[in-house]
Amino acid sequence: MSMDRREFLKAAGLSAVAGLGTKGAFDLLMPGDVDASEHEGHSQHGHGEEAEAGPKIRWGMAIDVLQLKDHSKVDRIKAACDYEHNIPHWGNKKDEIKWIWEDSYEHVFPDTHNEYLEDNIRELPFLLMCNHCDDPPCARVCPVEATFKRPDGIVAQDYHRCIGCRFCMAACPYGSRSFNWLDPRIPLKEEQAEGRKLNPKFPTRMRGVVEKCTFCVELLAQGKKPACVTACPDVMIFGNLADPDSQIRKVLRERVSLRRKLELGTKPSVFYLV
Repeated sequence: MSMDRREFLKAAGLSAVAGLGTKGAFDLLMPGDVDASEHEGHSQHGHGEEAEAGPKIRWGMAIDVLQLKDHSKVDRIKAACDYEHNIPHWGNKKDEIKWIWEDSYEHVFPDTHNEYLEDNIRELPFLLMCNHCDDPPCARVCPVEATFKRPDGIVAQDYHRCIGCRFCMAACPYGSRSFNWLDPRIPLKEEQAEGRKLNPKFPTRMRGVVEKCTFCVELLAQGKKPACVTACPDVMIFGNLADPDSQIRKVLRERVSLRRKLELGTKPSVFYLV
């Protein structure tokens, strides 16, 4: 059910046209490098009507909840994300760093009461992450533009620019951001000594900054899919929402889907297939 490679490379190529294809992991998160004005600048130097309009990319994710009856898939998805981004394991809720995690239907959709919903759906785990909203409140409140929306719709986080005010955490209605109260490199070193493999290509963060899911922008820039999609392509369907012929759009036309807290008007780009 995941997007085919030809479709993905086509969309990823458009991201490269927008100036994203040769950036490093940190560079991809820098506001000055992926600002919408720069995106428009690339369009102005193109040729023809399509070039003037600019690349039409709006990345989104659909999660097939029914596939999560096999809980081992949840574990594979979380493990892939943990490795790709060197997420520390503190072992307690207070210091926990969450990029993708699981919760129950009642907590994920507290205001979506459906007495006729099948019981097996209520009992399934729901995977949560940043919703990469069309109208992200986190970006509006950040005083230093450390969090911002990229031209392709991804809500990014610049760790170097973050001053740790946590306004974005207060503004996010989905609880999708984590704050590094402690130095995340401490547990990573301990786990590495115990045999955990770390990803040398992704930078570790420092104490006092916010982090979250980025739809794996560092992999998208290489024409690859997000780590969670590669780990479980039958669960995680990633693609270009702006393309009516993309796999994710086809799946959303064929399946019933839910989105979190639509009444807030943030327009999340993460869909739950039920």
